[in-house]
Amino acid sequence: MDAIIKKLKQSETRRVLPQSERPTRKEAEAAVTTLLKWIGEDVEREGLVDTPSRVAKAYGELFSGYEQDPVEVLGRTFEEAGGYDDMVLVKDISFHSHCEHHLVPIIGKAHVAYLPDNRVLGLSKIARVVEIFARRLQIQENMTAQIAHTIDSTLKPRGVAVMIEAEHMCMAMRGIRAQGTSTITTCYTGDFHNDPNEQASFLTLLRMEND
Repeated sequence: MDAIIKKLKQSETRRVLPQSERPTRKEAEAAVTTLLKWIGEDVEREGLVDTPSRVAKAYGELFSGYEQDPVEVLGRTFEEAGGYDDMVLVKDISFHSHCEHHLVPIIGKAHVAYLPDNRVLGLSKIARVVEIFARRLQIQENMTAQIAHTIDSTLKPRGVAVMIEAEHMCMAMRGIRAQGTSTITTCYTGDFHNDPNEQASFLTLLRMEND
């Protein structure tokens, strides 16, 4: 298990290309034009004239996570928690991501919990971290680990638990075309990883809230 966690942590260090190494907006639009021609479309017809520009603009929004640092988002914490040291759970955080294998959507919800150790986070910060990692090309397993270990290393709580439930359009729209299926992944650190009772408490709270 420790070897798996180490590998997942290493996956969080993926290099993000600096602006100086990225194609220009014009080159990106030309790439979209090439793809439209490849599928057999007439790029001169009225409905497609502005599509390359629209796609480039949409990609800037859909993948804005590359321009944001989740560690900065988590930078401000609060020590005035009134001695509270029980679980903090933020559930049903909706997100849209994209599969790095086929560039099609992943649609789901994240549930994130942590056990405070003198410091707590603003609740919106957790949702922001989910959104940042979702707005990058992903596989669900990696995204789950990224969220858990980023919160763990920045906040340094007694433990972090993350569960993601998602439907992958690469399964629903192509290949096996298994619509309505969901994939569940989890990642635990600290006390959640070491103590089965803490894991059980996390899962019980999720079931209680979802019933």
